[in-house]
Amino acid sequence: MTEFIAPGTRFAPLPSPFAFRRGGSLKQGRMAYETWGALNAKGDNAVLVLTGLSPNAHAASSPENPDKGWWEAMLGPGKAIDTERWFVVCVNTLGSCKGSSGPASIDPDSGQPYRLDFPDLSVEDCAKAAKAVLNHLGIESLACLVGNSMGGMVALSFLQQFPLFTRSHINVSGSAQALPFSIAIRSLQREAIRLDPQWNNGRYGDGDYPRNGMRIARKLGVVTYRSAVEWDGRFGRVRLNDEDGGADRFGLEFAVESYLEAHAERFVDQFDPNCYLYLSRAMDWFDFCQSCAHNNDDLTEALSGIHVGSALVLGASTDILFPLHQQQQIADGLARGGARTTFVPLDSHQGHDAFLVDIDRFAPPIRRFLDDLKDTA
Repeated sequence: MTEFIAPGTRFAPLPSPFAFRRGGSLKQGRMAYETWGALNAKGDNAVLVLTGLSPNAHAASSPENPDKGWWEAMLGPGKAIDTERWFVVCVNTLGSCKGSSGPASIDPDSGQPYRLDFPDLSVEDCAKAAKAVLNHLGIESLACLVGNSMGGMVALSFLQQFPLFTRSHINVSGSAQALPFSIAIRSLQREAIRLDPQWNNGRYGDGDYPRNGMRIARKLGVVTYRSAVEWDGRFGRVRLNDEDGGADRFGLEFAVESYLEAHAERFVDQFDPNCYLYLSRAMDWFDFCQSCAHNNDDLTEALSGIHVGSALVLGASTDILFPLHQQQQIADGLARGGARTTFVPLDSHQGHDAFLVDIDRFAPPIRRFLDDLKDTA
């Protein structure tokens, strides 16, 4: 059981006990975060960034950690999210293994990792924990809430739980509920981990780590993060030098297989399997309709209960994991609630990962939206 904490990570305590939506609580919990820029005298320039399932809080380089962050091209001085203007906070989600409390963290009562004794995690819990970071920093309102992928889910829950706290919202490749296809993929990923004998019902250690299960889970994920168009254009049917697979008759033969293997090997050493299970299931459970007090089955109507001044909703045309119609739903719901909403469907070939890599398409609308927000502040 390992936590992966980047240099420069800071920590905010969670209220103790911190109650979970589905029962159970944490004592002495914490959230990992990083910041860039400075809060102005009015305290009205704070931007919160909520991440997808696997990133840490290191979205961009900083004096404390000069390594490039996972959104380095988007966030920083003079960039689309301009840290010379905005005070930006990025949190590592609750349930992760990258600094925030999760199954890999130490239970203060037992002195051992929580493992599967960690309470059942929901997207709503992640939103409440992110708010605790803002409380710790003394931030009384947000100029903008930015959510990517799973973070887009968390952001919608944040807006629902803490109304009138946020002036504007940017939802990037997010969704308001898990779709059957996405649930099916994540179910297979979890099954791959749980069927690895080394998983041992969550009671593994560094010497008996469920490496194969994690490798397969990551490969399944990477396949869905990109598009068939990109796979074809990038790899085609290019073969490795050893075309017959070498000693293993069914081993790696095509370049695309080698790419997936390399991705999987990197990920295995950077993420805890139990944390992966918890976060994956939290995404499957999320349905904004059920989060609402009135349990409205009409998603657009349910989302209209969110009230922000303005919103930008972005998505990629080739995203099969969070397809574009889900971003359209978010935009329609926020607009019905009175937000000045802009929906930008982007013709990117890079699938769900487009917001991380296709910066030339994603950055300009984000820059324009935040510039307009700055001008009307």
